[in-house]
Amino acid sequence: MSGQTSSTLPGRETLDIASMTFEERLQMGADNAVRCMGVGAADRVFIITDFEREHIARRVAMAALERHADVTVRFLEHYGQRPLTAFSEELRTDLINARPTVSFYIATAKPGEITFRLPMLPFLVNELHVRHGHMIGIDDNVMIEGMCADYDEVFTVTNQVYDIVRNAKTIHVTSVKGSDVTATFNKDWKWIPCHGRYHEAGKWGNLPEGEVFTAPASVDGVLVCDVLGDFFSSKYGVLEQPIVLTVTGGYITGVSGENAAIVEDVRSYLFSTPNGNRAGEFAIGTLTSLTRLSGNLLQDEKMPGLHVAFGNPYPEFTGADWSAKIHVDVIPGECTIEVDGLVIMRDGQFTI
Repeated sequence: MSGQTSSTLPGRETLDIASMTFEERLQMGADNAVRCMGVGAADRVFIITDFEREHIARRVAMAALERHADVTVRFLEHYGQRPLTAFSEELRTDLINARPTVSFYIATAKPGEITFRLPMLPFLVNELHVRHGHMIGIDDNVMIEGMCADYDEVFTVTNQVYDIVRNAKTIHVTSVKGSDVTATFNKDWKWIPCHGRYHEAGKWGNLPEGEVFTAPASVDGVLVCDVLGDFFSSKYGVLEQPIVLTVTGGYITGVSGENAAIVEDVRSYLFSTPNGNRAGEFAIGTLTSLTRLSGNLLQDEKMPGLHVAFGNPYPEFTGADWSAKIHVDVIPGECTIEVDGLVIMRDGQFTI
């Protein structure tokens, strides 16, 4: 379990999470998902799911229906054989015709599907102006842990961290296992506070939520990584032997570790496409109720600490002037974070 014992929901008294049944927590996670997006009776909700996560999508759909929203559900498998590697005109047309105000992506991650998801996200939020909840890789454990967090607290902590880092020049991070990296930043590229309240058109976040991220100008040093993103998350979970990445001038220059097969799997993917080995995201997790890594990137990247992604820098949102076809997060555990000389976290615990 994640360690949280209670949660405060808007309009409700504090709940004792530990006393709730598995089914009750699944339902609470679904309820929180629609609350994060501010779903109400005036909304048209479009849910994209797959056969493997239909049971979660069904709960979120029912939670939206309870708020009298109009709900449409579509399965990825109906748009072609997986993995889907392109954002199809058929799905684009279905979205346009549905005129959604809120959308959810509730599905597993398959190798290569990031090339489908990357153009879909800006289409949803920048062109259709929906409020979007991105739940790639969601599973039951994440629903009963990260999605049952106190999102009032997430909102507060995330904005506190955002206020500190938004004008940062240099951030230095070390970890118990030996990570030691320094990042610098472009003043024209934006930090994004992912605080879990997306009640305005065109706002989006990964659920469960709680992070602040940007595209770094450069990253230098060593990352000792316990969890990997994209399809590596479901494939490997929490790594028994960490992967060590050497980063120079913002680019991975070395991949090493005790498990040679995983090292080669990661190296070949990161170097398979231009800028795949370039640091595209530098982020600080702010979901303070999480106390351990689960092996699921969707949740683990929100755990208090650092995560860095290589590949696509989400230029449509950060303002970065480059792009890539992949995006692979890596997570070192138990970090100490120093922002322009101010220590905001020590060994995974915020000090602010």
